[in-house]
Amino acid sequence: METKKIKTGLVFGSFNPIHTGHLILANYMAGFTDLEEVWLVVSPQNPLKPKSGLLADYHRLALARLAVEDHPHLKVTDIEFKMPKPSYTIDTLTWLSEKYPKHKFILIGGTDNFKHFHKWKNYEALLSQYQLYVYPRPGYTLGAYENHPNIRQFNAPLLEISSSFIRRGIKEKKDMSFWMPEKVYNYILEMHFYEK
Repeated sequence: METKKIKTGLVFGSFNPIHTGHLILANYMAGFTDLEEVWLVVSPQNPLKPKSGLLADYHRLALARLAVEDHPHLKVTDIEFKMPKPSYTIDTLTWLSEKYPKHKFILIGGTDNFKHFHKWKNYEALLSQYQLYVYPRPGYTLGAYENHPNIRQFNAPLLEISSSFIRRGIKEKKDMSFWMPEKVYNYILEMHFYEK
């Protein structure tokens, strides 16, 4: 008899910086779906995004770890730091599945990902081998993937919070304390991140 695997959701992101929106989504997925835990995958570089303005990898990782340290169902992984760059989702999923055979990994993403999903490396293999848990993003639908058997939609709360807005607020010396956990905000201020 096969041992029951731990259903683990993966949220990929640069987390530059991590904020309340990321955490509410991860917590929603861990608490309101059949997932047992959610891992935040801190990405060193998104192949589809320019790298400029990105805080050093280890600082973004430290901030993410601070953000989840009191939440037993949320974890942070630096798996992509150890992989060839740029890192691709299919490679990360394959590597994680081999490294953690007791886990069943499920990709978590917004409907906005599906506009360019056909450009992802080995996207057909990703869709056939893994489940995707999808949350709504304003102005985006699943399109051709609407009724795919490996895609499940969840009505997670929509929070229009962006890391770029937070970075701009810090640069302009605004009070951004409500936008992220206190420990994260204090660390950013102490280290003078995003001030220039």
